[in-house]
Amino acid sequence: MSEKLYNRKEAIALSYDPNENSSPKVIAKGKGKVAENILENANLYNVPIYEDPNLIELLGQLDLNQSIPEDLYQAVAEVFAFIYRLDEQLGTTKLRKDY
Repeated sequence: MSEKLYNRKEAIALSYDPNENSSPKVIAKGKGKVAENILENANLYNVPIYEDPNLIELLGQLDLNQSIPEDLYQAVAEVFAFIYRLDEQLGTTKLRKDY
């Protein structure tokens, strides 16, 4: 009999506003149904999804509204760079604030 390994979904949402914070912060996180709801809302509002199980594991240790620690800046910067490039390719402006 083969056992099927069940991987429970996990999701973390980050926010960054340079006018308010010096670093991104965790604004939502969850596993199972909560993770599914986070992903559904991201899809609903066309928020890009970046999958990285190692980063999820590290960010999952943070509390809600907690800024990311300095040792994760590089990894999170790569996520935001990915989103920025995607935003540029799609020609959308939702990730930029033009005043």
